[in-house]
Amino acid sequence: MATTGADWIFVDTNVLVAANVATHPRHTAALQRLKDLSAGGAEFWISRQVLREYLATLTRPQMFALPQPVSVLVTQVAYFQSKMKVADETAAVTANLLALLQAVPLGGKQVHDANLVATMKALGIARLLTDNIADFKRFGPLIVVLPLIP
Repeated sequence: MATTGADWIFVDTNVLVAANVATHPRHTAALQRLKDLSAGGAEFWISRQVLREYLATLTRPQMFALPQPVSVLVTQVAYFQSKMKVADETAAVTANLLALLQAVPLGGKQVHDANLVATMKALGIARLLTDNIADFKRFGPLIVVLPLIP
């Protein structure tokens, strides 16, 4: 089935981590949520930022897992790139980010979240699947936040 922008869902790093680490407390929920959305015709998008964040997260110890071998992570990233659309950062993303910084009170690590929203806006992606709903509430007028656990 061909998808349109209405079928596109941007996937946050935390969802990828949960879905791909069997010892993550939300592993089963993440796999099921992705399966259900895919069965409903969703086309998943990530960005280069999400790939970097995934690698940064899983190359250091987590409460739910030890650092993952780089060979495993390289294979996983290659898989993500083959199964999902990958957004590059463009001048439009930067322009959107700068506009968001001026319009929405945020700073520090919140800039990373704003950059995901800027990427989504540049591509016309309206929906974000995340396990960090609170982090994206400030962007409520701009995007639809889909919780990992509905």
